[in-house]
Amino acid sequence: MTEKPDAPVPEPGLPPDFDRLLPAMRELCTVIARLRSPTGCPWDREQTLETIKPHTLEETYELLEAIDSGDDNAIVEELGDVLLQVVLDCQIGADEGRFDLTDVVGGLTGKLIERHPHVFGEVEVSSAAEVTKNWDRIKQNEKQRDSIFDGLPADLPALARAARIADKAARKGYDFPLRTMLFDKLREEIDELAAELFEDGRIPDTPAAVDVPHEGPQSKLDEQRQERIAGEIGDILFVVANIARRWHVNPEEALRGSNRKFERRVRFIERALKEQGRELGAASLVEMEDLYQQGKRGEKQPPNA
Repeated sequence: MTEKPDAPVPEPGLPPDFDRLLPAMRELCTVIARLRSPTGCPWDREQTLETIKPHTLEETYELLEAIDSGDDNAIVEELGDVLLQVVLDCQIGADEGRFDLTDVVGGLTGKLIERHPHVFGEVEVSSAAEVTKNWDRIKQNEKQRDSIFDGLPADLPALARAARIADKAARKGYDFPLRTMLFDKLREEIDELAAELFEDGRIPDTPAAVDVPHEGPQSKLDEQRQERIAGEIGDILFVVANIARRWHVNPEEALRGSNRKFERRVRFIERALKEQGRELGAASLVEMEDLYQQGKRGEKQPPNA
C-alpha cells in the first residue's frame, strides 16, 4: 500500500491569501449591508448595538464550546458567527453615522503596533513577562486610567473576573509571596463560613456517602445571616480562583470542564435507566451513584479525574 504523503507543515506568521480573503470579505460586508438596507431583513434592520449584545455573548460561548470539542468544522462555523457579530455591529455603527469597519480595523492595527514596540520598534525584551509589563504600562498611558481595574469588563463571569482582578493587583506587587500561603487563606475562609453555618463553628465530621437517609427540609435562615453566608462562600471562591491563577490554571475553564464532566456522567445515568424503562428520579441514590461510577470507569480519562 502506498503511504499518503504527510501534509506540509504550515509556516507560522504568514498572513492569509488576500486573493481569496478580500473577495470573501467584500461579499460578507455586502450581504450584511443588504440585510440592513430598506429592502433587507426586518429583524436585522431593527437591531441596535444594545439589542445585539446578548447574541454576541451567546456566540462567544458557542465558540468556546466548539474549541473545547476540538472539531475544526465547528470552530470554523462558530468563528464565522462571531465575525458576523463584529461586522454587523460595524454596519449598525455606520448606519447610525458613528463608525464603520474600517475605523475598527485601523484602530486595532495601530494599537497592536503601538503595544508591541519589541516587534515594531526598538525596545528589547527577554521574556513574556517583560512583554506583559510593557503592555500594561503602554495601556495605562493610553487610557489615562485612575485604577488598575479600569477597563476590566464588569460583565465578565465572576470566577474569571476574580482571577483577573487578583492578577492585576499581583502585577503591582499585591500578592502572597508564596502561592502555598493561599491554602492557609482557604482554611481561614472555610472556618469563617463554618462559624456562620454551625452553632459551635465546627464542620461536622460527616463522611460522603449515598446509603444514608436524606435530611429533612431546612428552615430558612434570616436575611442578614443568609447574606453573611453568601459573603463567606464568595470569599472561598475568590481564594480558589487565586489558587488556580497561581498554578497557571484558568478557573473559569476549569469549572466549565468539571461542569461538562458531571453533565456527561449524569447523561450516562439517564441513558442507562432509560434502557431499563425508568427515569432518573425513579431510581434510588445508591443506584444512581453506582451508574455514575460505572460511567466514570468507562471514560478515557487521566488519573484522578
